[in-house]
Amino acid sequence: MKLRKIGSFFKKLPRVLGENSFLTFLGLLFFALVLGALIFYKFSFLVGKVKPEITEASFRFQKKTYQAVLDEWQKRDKRLSEINLKLYPNPFIKISTSTRGLTQ
Repeated sequence: MKLRKIGSFFKKLPRVLGENSFLTFLGLLFFALVLGALIFYKFSFLVGKVKPEITEASFRFQKKTYQAVLDEWQKRDKRLSEINLKLYPNPFIKISTSTRGLTQ
């Protein structure tokens, strides 16, 4: 019995909301404002009150890793500079395959 009442309620709900569209708009606007305020409070005010944990991590410079990265960058730079030197044929100029047309 309750399942039928719930089903009929959800069937009538769009019509009731449509008939009272102004009140529906105000209700949804209020809901959005409350939800936005809660999210703002959580991510703005509560974050400012909590002090972050500061962990001291020792930083060691790894010379081998740095040298490997530097070598890779130099290889890529060399390949990119070689691309600029390569000459490509113009695809818009017709190249004649025979010299016959030139002599006549």
